[in-house]
Amino acid sequence: MRLSARVDYALRAAAELAATASGPGRGRPVTADQIARAQEIPPKFLESILLQLRRGGIVHAQRGPEGGYWLARPAEEISLAEVIRVIDGPLAHVRGQRPEQLGYHGPARALQEVWIALRASEREILELVSIADVAAGTLPARVTELAADPRAWI
Repeated sequence: MRLSARVDYALRAAAELAATASGPGRGRPVTADQIARAQEIPPKFLESILLQLRRGGIVHAQRGPEGGYWLARPAEEISLAEVIRVIDGPLAHVRGQRPEQLGYHGPARALQEVWIALRASEREILELVSIADVAAGTLPARVTELAADPRAWI
């Protein structure tokens, strides 16, 4: 699985907003500059990502001296999968197509099922983990179990 820098930055920005919402000063919007500094994200790049997240219903924004960004819903209700879809579209594509739209023939026919199973596996994990889980560092047991397998790290 390959995730774009945009997705990585979007997930980190969302986690930063979740942590800020539950920490001191909660309820106050967080500026893009604060998020960029905290997560070491290029500020101009972050601005366009935050715009996508706003259009996708993940964050709200307010302009002005008291402006900034905050999560549109509780962090527990926002899955990693949702953020990824807002930024990069569907979870699994093969040559730019959804796996169920592919047409394989002969001995390669089973590849379609492999790609669909891979997408289902990705979806299972990415929909299980919320932004709140990431921000709190308390991942679901299934994720911790998978990550504890030494083979997962190679």
